[in-house]
Amino acid sequence: MKAVISNFRQNRHTTYGNHMIIHIEGVSTRDDASKLIGKKAVWTSPAKKEIKGEIRSAHGNSGAVRVIFETGMPGQAVGKEVRIE
Repeated sequence: MKAVISNFRQNRHTTYGNHMIIHIEGVSTRDDASKLIGKKAVWTSPAKKEIKGEIRSAHGNSGAVRVIFETGMPGQAVGKEVRIE
C-alpha cells in the first residue's frame, strides 16, 4: 500500500520527532484505519536508507493514522511516500 506523510504529531508546545501522521490511499474512515493498526511502515530516504515504523492508532475521523518510527524523522520526509507492509 502507498501512503503519504502529512505532518509530525504535535500539540501546542511539543513536536514529537518520531511520530508522524500518515494518510493512506483508499482509507477514508476511522474504522478502516483501525484495521491497519500493527502494520509496518517504511520510509526510504534520498540516500536509500530505510526508516521503519509501526501504525499505532487512528488519527481523527477521515482515515489518517499515527505511525511511530524507530528514530527521529527528518523534515524532508513530510509530503513524501511511505510503504505500508
